[in-house]
Amino acid sequence: MADEKKKVPNYIKFVIGGLAGMTATSFVQPMDLVKTRMQMGGVGTAQREYKNSIDVIVNILKTEGVLKFYKGIGAALLRQATYTTTRMGVYQTINDMYKTHTGIATPSTVASIIMGLTAGASGAFVGTPAEVALIRMTVDGKLPESERRNYKNVVDALTRIHQEEGIKGLWTGCLPTVGRAMVVNMCQLASYSQFKNALHTSRLQLDGILLHTGASCLSGLLTSVASMPLDIAKTRLQNMKTLPGAIPEYSGSMDVLIKVAKQEGILALWKGFTPYLLRLAPHTILTFIFLEQYNRLYRLYVLGSEGDSGL
Repeated sequence: MADEKKKVPNYIKFVIGGLAGMTATSFVQPMDLVKTRMQMGGVGTAQREYKNSIDVIVNILKTEGVLKFYKGIGAALLRQATYTTTRMGVYQTINDMYKTHTGIATPSTVASIIMGLTAGASGAFVGTPAEVALIRMTVDGKLPESERRNYKNVVDALTRIHQEEGIKGLWTGCLPTVGRAMVVNMCQLASYSQFKNALHTSRLQLDGILLHTGASCLSGLLTSVASMPLDIAKTRLQNMKTLPGAIPEYSGSMDVLIKVAKQEGILALWKGFTPYLLRLAPHTILTFIFLEQYNRLYRLYVLGSEGDSGL
């Protein structure tokens, strides 16, 4: 058994988790913006505003410029600093606790799912304010001038949301955000552990970066299919404007899903799937690769030992 001194402290697991998510987000932010624009395109009608992801990209380049692909990057990084820091830290902590108390090196599928759900729900609740700011900032450029919120940056966004909508406004769409995160983490974190173990012990016997990348690709695909409808609900609710005395466009997640299916067709629940997958899969891959590498570097240069991160 490894010496206690050689174990990564719990608070470092949270820090490394957040850094991994923030680093990954720096690479995939443009696809997140494309995905959000597609989800908000053609609201309430079966007619598509955008033909596909390429159409969105060309439209943004023509009307807003290349720098707009990183619109809301501050909110995206803050989201990772809160959401991913919490979920990765919680997951790694309870994962290590499970291994310590059971003596089992690879958690069962059920245990991995429970740990993923717990980590996802925790991270989503903490990260909802940054999520609300991110959604609104990425959608703002496609709205008419009179309807834009024109947040200067993420701090301005959070400040104005609090001033104009109260503390409740910062947690707009919290339930679908938590629900989506639970599905994402149930699939992503739990399946990553299982795929990683399967690929390592299979005839392929993958290891290192190839193992992490292969497990992340499979995990990202499964996660994208399962979580897309809840991501649509979350996006629509968080971008919704609520005027005093007016009836909100949507009353909740189920209302969003039912209205989208009726008005735009059942496949609209997966509107923006390609950029969503192109954002989620690479983000999953990069997050886990950076997570594994940051853990390895910490063990090597701080603890003075080599070893697996334990995921």
